[in-house]
Amino acid sequence: MRLETFEQTSRPKILVILHQENSSPGRVGMELVRRGFSLDIRKPRFGDTLPETMSDHAGAVIFGGPMSANDPDGFVHKEIDWIKVPLREEKPFLGICLGAQMMVKQLGGKVTGHRDELVEIGYYRIKPTETGKSLMSWPDKVYQWHKEGFDLPAGCELLATGQTYPNQAIRYGSNAYGIQFHPELTHSMLVRWTTKGAPRMELPGAQQRRDHFAGRYVYDGAVCRWLDRFLDIWIGTAEKPALCQPPRKAAE
Repeated sequence: MRLETFEQTSRPKILVILHQENSSPGRVGMELVRRGFSLDIRKPRFGDTLPETMSDHAGAVIFGGPMSANDPDGFVHKEIDWIKVPLREEKPFLGICLGAQMMVKQLGGKVTGHRDELVEIGYYRIKPTETGKSLMSWPDKVYQWHKEGFDLPAGCELLATGQTYPNQAIRYGSNAYGIQFHPELTHSMLVRWTTKGAPRMELPGAQQRRDHFAGRYVYDGAVCRWLDRFLDIWIGTAEKPALCQPPRKAAE
């Protein structure tokens, strides 16, 4: 079932921002719908507007895409600038891959490639920090598809780290999160990404296509469990919103 076809209802809405014509919110979208939310899907790249306030939405998710948060395109700057809305109103915000990099840019941080031009495309190990461990259990490996990473802006907490790209999951304030990896990945998305993006698997550090599918067989169950727990913390359910975590630290 395509999530884009769900009719708008009186259920609380999650604003979902996608970046390609055929993009999908995948498993994250499915889980949010299962939790009682409806999805307000918008694609600013193709002319969709973004709200001036989050008063009509319970939260927002910006997903990934093949573009860079450093690109000069108008819609990229528009999305980065818009992130100040949920941050200012302290509404739940989640940035995934490109979305996380956009959040970092909004907070004054930098998005850069690896000094040796290494990429992460496939399943890679991550390690939670002590703060991350206090929130939930983390999978050993997660699915990645990126050639840039982000630094840690002032006021952010590091929740998980990695070897090639050290900042894998961050939190700003009580309910704004950025993650470098892709818990939304479904099997059909994996097939599509590794087919259309086959040339990227020749980049330094990338894994071969067969390893993507083998990794999913081994690690996807733990990623599913992590996502369920993360959504408990981040957004809860439509009937029982998540409780806020400790208040935001002042920027240093």
